[in-house]
Amino acid sequence: MVAAAATMLMFSSSSQCNTQNKISSSASSGKPTMPVSSPERVDVKSKPTAYKGLQVNGNSHGATNKINGTKVNGTAVDSMKHNVGLKEASEEESTAKSRINQLPDWSMLLATIATIILAAEKQWTNFDWKPRKTDVFGDVFRLGRFVEDSLVFRQNFAIRSYEIGADKTASIETLMNHLQETALNHVWLSGLAGDGFGATLEMSRRNLLWVVARMQIQVERYPSWGDVVEIDTWVGPSGKNGMRRDWLVRDSKTNAILTRATSTWVMMNRKTRKLSKIPDAVKAEIQPYFTERNVFVAEDTRKLHKLEDDTAQYICSDLTPRWSDLDVNQHVNNVKYIGWILESLPISVLEGNELANITLEYRRECGPTHVLQSLTSPQAGEVIAGSAAPFSQRNDPPDTWKPLPALQFAHLLRLQDDRSEILRARSEWRSKAKNNLHDLA
Repeated sequence: MVAAAATMLMFSSSSQCNTQNKISSSASSGKPTMPVSSPERVDVKSKPTAYKGLQVNGNSHGATNKINGTKVNGTAVDSMKHNVGLKEASEEESTAKSRINQLPDWSMLLATIATIILAAEKQWTNFDWKPRKTDVFGDVFRLGRFVEDSLVFRQNFAIRSYEIGADKTASIETLMNHLQETALNHVWLSGLAGDGFGATLEMSRRNLLWVVARMQIQVERYPSWGDVVEIDTWVGPSGKNGMRRDWLVRDSKTNAILTRATSTWVMMNRKTRKLSKIPDAVKAEIQPYFTERNVFVAEDTRKLHKLEDDTAQYICSDLTPRWSDLDVNQHVNNVKYIGWILESLPISVLEGNELANITLEYRRECGPTHVLQSLTSPQAGEVIAGSAAPFSQRNDPPDTWKPLPALQFAHLLRLQDDRSEILRARSEWRSKAKNNLHDLA
């Protein structure tokens, strides 16, 4: 803008000088550059003014001039000169503006760039998140990616200081939270997520949500503080009206298997809180992601027995959910049940042993106003295929070490008022120091 103004001033000044030169040369040569008609004489009589005894006449400069032999008043000549100068200045100003308009219009360029950016952002928002042909697709913020023809979702987790227990290893609750987070991110990045907690778009339209019916977790080794674990998860069919989800947890450095887990999920209506069949529209959404791969060679299908007051050896009462225990579906998160189960175990079991295998069977949901009881009873141990059983006393010669039956417990979580079952479970434990567990059994 400053440059434009300076340019117009320069052209205006030069045009006025050129105009005056042209008029002077025309007057001296007697040849006008343009036809001019003689204006009428305007007589302006000013009253003489006395200033310290001197008479000053306002028309003292009124000498006459000649143009083409015609006498004209000096004031009219000045007016003509001014009009000619204005015309020349206007022409020069128009020329300067046309030159400036030939420069690049940066505002139009910036507007074009902004339009391109907005169009790209809209395309990215409406992008179809359904990867089917790549094994490297992922989300840099969620730190997950698809592998094995996009049928398996993989995500890494670093074990934080607030996720470990007294022995500096991750707790079972930490592992279950990682499994749950991986499953939710799998649904999210598959492009199926609706407005619910892991629900698909068609499920959200029908007020449906997933609830876990059964889960089995087998831990080979617990990661320590600072370790990075790699979790793979995938889904498959389970009967006519269920879905199976499996997980495989490895050490990201050694690729050693740390944990295996499998689960069965069913649908529940969000409003009626009753189980529902899987609609065909939902099946059409999730079936392209199904695979027949299984994490367990032989899944533990043994029946979980119900505990009663006369068969339970340990009972912990007055367990109440906290507000932080609820998830977005307004019921207690299934990970919280593990903590309530551990509440009724003897401290000696928790101090000297670690959980090796647990099977959970969810009977009904738990709300924020419920008061619960946790019942536990030891069971006759037996070695489960694929699990790590403790060994006999370390003072014996190594060649006489024999695997001992695993330490097992039956669990029941129920409502305290009407004794309605919330959860049945069976847990298997192994010694942290490989000590003799005969006394505990």
